[in-house]
Amino acid sequence: MTLTESSDFDIRYTTEEDIESLRAWMASPEMLHWYPPSPGDELENFIRIWIGFSRYGASLTALYKDQPIGLFTLYLMPYKKVAHHCIFQMIIDSKHQRQGVGRSLVRNGMHHAKQQFRLEMLQAEIIDHSPIVPLLKSMGFELVTVQEGYVKEEGNYFPRILMEASL
Repeated sequence: MTLTESSDFDIRYTTEEDIESLRAWMASPEMLHWYPPSPGDELENFIRIWIGFSRYGASLTALYKDQPIGLFTLYLMPYKKVAHHCIFQMIIDSKHQRQGVGRSLVRNGMHHAKQQFRLEMLQAEIIDHSPIVPLLKSMGFELVTVQEGYVKEEGNYFPRILMEASL
């Protein structure tokens, strides 16, 4: 039985209190590598914006034994002309990666995006060659573009990969 098949696994709407788990996960330099902000004020702003979408019901939290282990957030667009799609962010606690949590969050997030927000398309902005790429491909996401040298971190350049899926 996988973690996501356990009766101890659940998904609920994200709350403001989940900010502490997000901060803890993002404190790891290995985890932060996959996201745009640098440590410090940039990261704190990024975290506050991420959790801020919970006010609109646009964020889901994966739980194991009632503890947050992952977040999936829709970055809803504020303009009518582009409100039919959005980018999402996801993070899984490193202790629970590769156990089906990401797949479960993406599947539930896609359903939520389509049913609750009537979105037609979902995009992912991925920094470097993240392990999430094969997962997204297996779930119907297609490569849109790769922008080499998009991120500069400690003198090294990394690509931005854009993927999208129709809902």
